[in-house]
Amino acid sequence: MSYFVGGSAHLCPLCYFRLAVIDKCFSHETVEEIVDALESEAAQLNEEWCTLALKRLKEASPLALKVSLRSIREGRYQTLDECLVREYRMSINGISKPFYHDFCEGVRARLVDKDLAPKWDPPALEFVSEDMVDSYFAPLGEFEPELKLPTEQREAFI
Repeated sequence: MSYFVGGSAHLCPLCYFRLAVIDKCFSHETVEEIVDALESEAAQLNEEWCTLALKRLKEASPLALKVSLRSIREGRYQTLDECLVREYRMSINGISKPFYHDFCEGVRARLVDKDLAPKWDPPALEFVSEDMVDSYFAPLGEFEPELKLPTEQREAFI
């Protein structure tokens, strides 16, 4: 959907329209507001890309959606090193008890049984508490070391 003129990329008019809709929908504060905005746009526009985006959000784990939104929002203001540490912590916490269920259920539904019908816990956005989301960002336990990046070595070469 982009083309090059004189060495620089230009977006086609349709891309600008889609970007405007994406910005409008995804600039909301909560996943619930984002889904509501996408539902409204999908009903008005009747465009496949918008309907497909909404469908994918509704298929995803409600807890993972809220964790992902928070991670994206936090990552906007973090360095790459901070983002990598945050992502590592989220990954370890996400596959550890008590929240490993979503990971296992997603694998089961897509790769093992291939029924594509995961039973998320919690099953809907309104049942996801702030404490559940916070737990993904919590410091790791005593048996899981935090990610230590060799920033001192790297910075010496700059």
